[in-house]
Amino acid sequence: MINETLDQTWNLETIFEGGSHSKDFASFLKKLNEDLDNFQSTLTETNAPKTNGETTIWKDIIHKYEALYKRLIEGYAFLECLTSQNMKDDKASQLFAAIQATAAQFEACSTLLESKYNEFPSDVWDAFLSDPDMQTISFYLKESRQKAKERLSADQEKIISSLAIDGYHGWGTLYDTIVSNISIPFDHPVDGKKDLSVGQLANLMDDSNRDIRKAAFAAWEEAWHSQVDFCSASLNHLAGFRLQTYKERGWEKVLKEPLSYNRMTDKTLETMWQVITDNKSHFVKYLDRKAKLLGLEKLSWFDVDAPIATSSKKVTYEESANFIIQHFHKFNPNMAKFAEHAIKNRWIEAEDRNGKRPGGFCTSFPLSEESRIFMTFSGTASNISTLAHELGHAYHQSVMNDLPYLTQHYAMNVAETASTFAEMIVSDAAQAAAKTKEEQISFLDEKLGRSIAFFMNIHARFLFETRFYEERKQGIVGSDRLNELMLAAQKEAYCDALSSYHPAFWQSKLHFYITDVPFYNFPYTFGYLFSTGIYVKALEEGATFADKYDALLRDTGRMTVEELAKKHLKVDLTKPDFWQSAVDYAIKDVKDFLELTKN
Repeated sequence: MINETLDQTWNLETIFEGGSHSKDFASFLKKLNEDLDNFQSTLTETNAPKTNGETTIWKDIIHKYEALYKRLIEGYAFLECLTSQNMKDDKASQLFAAIQATAAQFEACSTLLESKYNEFPSDVWDAFLSDPDMQTISFYLKESRQKAKERLSADQEKIISSLAIDGYHGWGTLYDTIVSNISIPFDHPVDGKKDLSVGQLANLMDDSNRDIRKAAFAAWEEAWHSQVDFCSASLNHLAGFRLQTYKERGWEKVLKEPLSYNRMTDKTLETMWQVITDNKSHFVKYLDRKAKLLGLEKLSWFDVDAPIATSSKKVTYEESANFIIQHFHKFNPNMAKFAEHAIKNRWIEAEDRNGKRPGGFCTSFPLSEESRIFMTFSGTASNISTLAHELGHAYHQSVMNDLPYLTQHYAMNVAETASTFAEMIVSDAAQAAAKTKEEQISFLDEKLGRSIAFFMNIHARFLFETRFYEERKQGIVGSDRLNELMLAAQKEAYCDALSSYHPAFWQSKLHFYITDVPFYNFPYTFGYLFSTGIYVKALEEGATFADKYDALLRDTGRMTVEELAKKHLKVDLTKPDFWQSAVDYAIKDVKDFLELTKN
């Protein structure tokens, strides 16, 4: 356990000393670019083998590619940390733009490499995969060969990647520019008048005081309304670039890329959403009861995440850290040991200050075999959940560090498995430790808030994006229409259970502007339900499940989600049974909540 006062700023000096002005990083990036140039030349000049005797050089090429990949991600993660901790760090922003160009060149190499795989004669390819040195990465190799079959020629894909730097990705990074220039004046009844960052104001929108929530939401709306034209342009042109790329490749379905990226079938996605939709009436009952407890006829958008308890008690960073470590240990001592190491060694940026990017994330450094967690800690219960969530991500990476790097790349949907699982451990522990009926209600409310987020909020995002992309095929979608699409999606996703909504949500939500992962929404819900199903098994099996859990995490980068579930959970994700069992666990929370809060 931790007894000392913790530093809430992360330590990046062990990665590259000197921040954005690091001489070591400048040399690192220069050498990476030089080696990448040489690798691209070698790759261009090397023909695919025609016989089994010509494959030796391809082993060396793949190992060099893997090494370059690790170096690229190491640099990319470092700059992501720098630009997030201080959005006014112009040097870091310049370097981030530079490494995006490097990443585009690496992507072009990846595409060329995949096209070379596709040129292997079938018998040579099969023999190559059976080579002991290649067997451990055979899933990656098969997946890469399939990608080549579904894309344009390597030269055409290279052009797309090059144009994407200032086109596709350029429109995506405009969001960061918008956020970095927003300073929101807010008159807090306790702290007085202050200019707040987007991240700081976001923390006030789940305050226990409704007047503060309402005022914060109004300030939020006003600040983002002033940026509506920039947001509309960014979202439309980002989507336009993506759609044109799909058209050139002959991809008719907008969801083809995100489903492929997440290694799942459309049948699995459809089944998951259908089970959720069929069970939403239970969660509407929760929303209605919460409104009654807050003295409202219906909840407004800014009431959904409001705590029921009116206590303004805050928890310290140290208390939060110890609580997480204590309850990780009950499930898996290795998780607890890992979390304590990460916290003590300053892998976490948690300080509440101006200039930081909003939100939270975990990023990994493959060369250093470390992770870094970004968040803004203000002492709320949701902050504890965020910290546990991100530590779950970091633990997931830690159990994979000894695997070949090309088998460590897991998709976003299973990436949320360990993080959500970690949240569940902590939230259930908090509920079990509740000393009063009021505390039990409060913890159940927090748990159900996550269910609402995944079953309704994320569903609204999915519905909005799906419909927006269909309309964007016909031309620019104006900001008024974007508001209409968002409002309709929210009403449908929430079963019209709220009194007011957030039509401009599309402006402020970072996830709509992320270019690395399209449809940054449904994987969260998948991860939540997938981890819930795993959590139910963990409760049933007790301490013996820890090793099975680690084994599942280690396989997340080397099989489809359907294969993963079948191997480790003995379930079929294209059928409703598994999803229903996971939703039932959340429905139990609803029933407990309604019982505890009845008159």
